Amino acid sequence: MDNRWTRHLGTAVVTAALLSAIGGVACRADRPVPAASTVRSGGDIVVSGRSEPGTFNCYVARGITTQVITTLTQASLVRINHLTQDVEPWLAERWSRSDDRLRYTLKLRPNLVFSDGHPFTADDVVFSFEAAYDERTGGPIGDAMTIGGKRLQVAAPDSTTVVITFPSAFAPGLRLLDNLPILPRHKLGAALKAGTFAKAWDLTTPASEVVGLGPFVISAYRPGQRLVFTRNPHYWRRDAAGVRLPYLDRVTLEIVSDQNAELLMLESGQLDMTTSEIRPEDYLPLKRAVDAGRVNLVDLGVGMDADGLWFNLKPGALGTDRRAAWLQRDELRRAISMAIDRNVFADTVFLGAGVPIHGIETPANTRWFSPDAPKTEHDPARARELLASIGVTADHPARFTLITIKGNTAAERGTAVIRDELKKVGVLVDVVMLEQGAVVQRFLSGQYDAVYYRFLKTDADPAINPDFWFSSGSAHVWNVGQKTPATEWERQVDELMARQMASPDDGERKRLYDEVQRVFGERLPIVFFVAPRVLVATSSRVTNLTPAVSRPQLLWSADTIAVRK
Repeated sequence: MDNRWTRHLGTAVVTAALLSAIGGVACRADRPVPAASTVRSGGDIVVSGRSEPGTFNCYVARGITTQVITTLTQASLVRINHLTQDVEPWLAERWSRSDDRLRYTLKLRPNLVFSDGHPFTADDVVFSFEAAYDERTGGPIGDAMTIGGKRLQVAAPDSTTVVITFPSAFAPGLRLLDNLPILPRHKLGAALKAGTFAKAWDLTTPASEVVGLGPFVISAYRPGQRLVFTRNPHYWRRDAAGVRLPYLDRVTLEIVSDQNAELLMLESGQLDMTTSEIRPEDYLPLKRAVDAGRVNLVDLGVGMDADGLWFNLKPGALGTDRRAAWLQRDELRRAISMAIDRNVFADTVFLGAGVPIHGIETPANTRWFSPDAPKTEHDPARARELLASIGVTADHPARFTLITIKGNTAAERGTAVIRDELKKVGVLVDVVMLEQGAVVQRFLSGQYDAVYYRFLKTDADPAINPDFWFSSGSAHVWNVGQKTPATEWERQVDELMARQMASPDDGERKRLYDEVQRVFGERLPIVFFVAPRVLVATSSRVTNLTPAVSRPQLLWSADTIAVRK
């Protein structure tokens, strides 16, 4: 066995022992919430984020940092509880549904105001839908707010009532509205009317202009360094004892792209938490901080999302490039899936803290994961046969460029394993590291050969991710925004997902999504290898956490986070 693998397997054994050892000190996801008497208002925390935001406006662009900003500063009509996956009343306090399941009447909480003191009304909800659907914006929100490619109809009979009519049956119902933060018409209405909404709330916008209904407001932004959020004095939520939320006075988000620097800051107490999970190699150093009482480790189990490899499958994307004969072939992706030993991948990339997977869902998504979806056995000999069938041999090797995120050690190690293992079957891989924003821009614009990236699901329910599943979707990453399905199998998935979303029967929905996973597993538009175990770290001064497996694991419920007395 290669000495490199031996070293990593030895580390994996240590890591496994550590995961067992921290059971007595790690906070579990289902631990009880402290009683109100143990929680005090006031104080601040420092959080790390690994990338610069692309914008303050989530209607315009994706990205984990923009998502965190939105979580802290904005609110939606309903909220998905990340821990229970239940739909919770949020800006809408109650609702009713018509007998045909198409029309919902929502009553808004009375007397709410935005962070600048301006009243919130049903007109802001109508405006938010208009902005999401505006074609000049070109952002991801509108695509995610459609049913079968058709928009929802929204009306405001009065200032506290919203009527939403779905174009066709949609089983998850109002769950979809968690996708839509409600924005202020009085701040952004003019930009939408002028056709400049896509540039609104960019990074040059004064912090005071970014207002919302969330628990915090942006009070300062230093590009490349940090964002500072302070308590929204007009936030509407209170705890069970009547104490106004949020508990915290301030959240500072430090931009720390280097994960080694992030670890040192956690160990030394300069950080209170991160916006995403920590690396497997950070477990042992942080265990020392746990023993010293400075840090808590929160073990969340296997994650719902995993890094995946996909190719640019847009027809004609390669032009006259001779690689077109094999780069977009199903056989190439199947051969890659066979060539990579997923157990070695888990040991090398995640130091044993991960489970092999073969499809889009991981075992963490207990409601929708299909254990019967196709699996690819490790078989380098069969991989070479498949490659030979499309003209790739040792004498005529294939070569492509694989882009991934710079500074993300799991991505860097993952692409290194892919490169080294594929070289053994006659495929040469040139790995290029880019900043996260550049990676996203490249694959959304179609300017790439292949990408290795963790594409986060919007929700555990697949029906809430139409922009990913439908061939016309803006997040259908291997071939974005098709006017008509480019392949027969994509047309099949379109039809299956349309039925899956519409069916009122949960069992039928599961059966249809199992079929989607079967087709996905056979065609492998994205090749997955391992789902990592999710472990997050917080300073011991932080309390009242409700950690959940999906990002941001801790800040999703930022208004209830507190620091100890």
